[in-house]
Amino acid sequence: MAKSQTNRVALIGAGPRGTSVLERLLANWAADTPQGTRLHIDVVDPFPAGSGHVWQPEQSRLYLMNTQSFYPTLIPEDPRLAPPLAGGSFEQWRQARRRDGEGLNHAEKAELATLEANNFPSRALYGRYLRQTLAGLLDRLPDGVEVTFHGTSAVAARPLADGTADGFDVELANGDTLTVGSVVLALGHVESRLNPEQRSFKRAAEEQGLLYFPPAPPADVDWQTVPDNQSVLVRGMGLNFFDVMGQLTEGRGGKFVDAGAPGAGVLEYRASGREPKIIAASRRGTPYRAKAGLDGYYPSSITMRYLTEDAVDRFRAAGIQPGFDHDLWPLLHRDALWAYYSTLARSQPAAIKDPAQFLADLEDALQVHAHTTTHWESSVGDLVEKHVVASRRLNLRGLAAPLAGRTFASRRELDSAITAYLDDDARRSALGEADPVKMAIGALHTGRAILKSVVADGGITDESWLSGLRGWFESFVEGLASGAPALRSEQLAALARAGVVSFVGPDPKFSVDRFAKVFRAVSPWVHDEPVEAPTLIEAMSPANRVGMNVSPLLEQLMADGLVRAKIMMGGEGVPVQTTGLDVEPHPYRPVAANGSITRNLYVLGLQLSAVQWGTAIAAEARPRTGRAYASGQRTLRDADEIARSILAR
Repeated sequence: MAKSQTNRVALIGAGPRGTSVLERLLANWAADTPQGTRLHIDVVDPFPAGSGHVWQPEQSRLYLMNTQSFYPTLIPEDPRLAPPLAGGSFEQWRQARRRDGEGLNHAEKAELATLEANNFPSRALYGRYLRQTLAGLLDRLPDGVEVTFHGTSAVAARPLADGTADGFDVELANGDTLTVGSVVLALGHVESRLNPEQRSFKRAAEEQGLLYFPPAPPADVDWQTVPDNQSVLVRGMGLNFFDVMGQLTEGRGGKFVDAGAPGAGVLEYRASGREPKIIAASRRGTPYRAKAGLDGYYPSSITMRYLTEDAVDRFRAAGIQPGFDHDLWPLLHRDALWAYYSTLARSQPAAIKDPAQFLADLEDALQVHAHTTTHWESSVGDLVEKHVVASRRLNLRGLAAPLAGRTFASRRELDSAITAYLDDDARRSALGEADPVKMAIGALHTGRAILKSVVADGGITDESWLSGLRGWFESFVEGLASGAPALRSEQLAALARAGVVSFVGPDPKFSVDRFAKVFRAVSPWVHDEPVEAPTLIEAMSPANRVGMNVSPLLEQLMADGLVRAKIMMGGEGVPVQTTGLDVEPHPYRPVAANGSITRNLYVLGLQLSAVQWGTAIAAEARPRTGRAYASGQRTLRDADEIARSILAR
């Protein structure tokens, strides 16, 4: 691009990822402004910039973040990067706004008045942080920079027709066309096609007069259309489930109060009389385990001993591309075992015969003498059987499936078992670093940060990515380490005791009874009649799979061969289409259908899910040092690489 021209870039998507690129463009431009040039940034999103779609400040304050106040940031804290022009972490913003209340409404001030660093803020409040941070950046625009916001969607991005210069014509839904030199796809969650079963349920609802709520961001749903007092089937008991639960209980005027009677749990629910009868179902039969009460994102008492930077470096030094099940999981498994039993010895020494000798023998058994899974696991098993009382032995896989192997004579018996599980899990969360179960999960959570760095950009084999990391480990560790605040478990237990919520059981099967005009669900492990309801809610977000998207822009880019879904080779050489785009890393530019790189087109965020793991989580403020923890602010460094590549044109 000639120096006299304006460098023009289109950011498609104005949520946190798009705003990160905007922030990095401004910071790098200010740090090294090219002589005689100008920068024009077009920001395209139908939702207000900064908060984007998911983090709108106007949404219900019942929707909580899944990270504590001290964790997230939009602004990088890496001294190697160009210094930011304005803003800081959410925690810094929280402290400042708690003092001055600048730009906040009454509800936001009220939340901040009681919100501490280790509390979980509402998504609405985080959205206000994002918008105010963006406003602060725009107040400090460097000379030569102009930013234009377009409150509409991009429907196409086509290479310039004359072929005389690199760039794109970006077509907008309002009929305008932007001619730019570079395009950044920061699309976030995009709407997806329903799977065959979901389509059949949607059709049946339309034909039979039933209510069916397909996967959707909870803030997009009109929950008032769910009838009072009627039975409602809710499928999915992950994070979205608690959003649904909150809207149909507290959102209808109910209240949680401290329980007044011993043995009645932590909370008691006082109904408003408008609550539906919620019948919850999931593959596990239970919600995710609740987060432990910690002062930091990772337990301070956990030090990784086996899945370490040195261990990862040994693979690299030997020229080995590790496999997940064979190479990485055995190391992380050792860390989880050590975290559990060392915590047990510290907090419940009576559960172990000769705790000091046991830990010494355990440490020896866990050493990576030989890479033989059965050898070390059987040695540890024998040692645990000899020293640890049966009720305190760790069943790591069983933690994620607490109902596995059990049958129930009735749904009443099932409800009682799940309520007891919720009470126990919330109690363990309150114990924090004194609870062995939560510390085993803490090791898995800490190891997950290391794994994100190890597996990125082809760090493990395709087969391991498909069958190991994404095949079983992702759902396993999410069920343990990605749960809601313990408050949600306490609330759900109170709702179950109050009869507002009941459960279907593990491995539920769903169907439609067209004669009775109801949805039906049944668990093979519960010997009772199927549950029925005229309403079915899918408590999950749309599938983030580029091959199932209904985004006009992504569909056009794929149809024109400018991008393609990444294909990996599974077992026996079978090709498998992955969830994300095929990209060339650093900076992430898409691979075209013919295998070439689409120049001046960049990808950031969820559509990188085939080359990065855990793309949805926010950047971490003040991340741990070291390469193994580099995943904490990786998305911000990715944004910086994209910005510098654009400005180098």
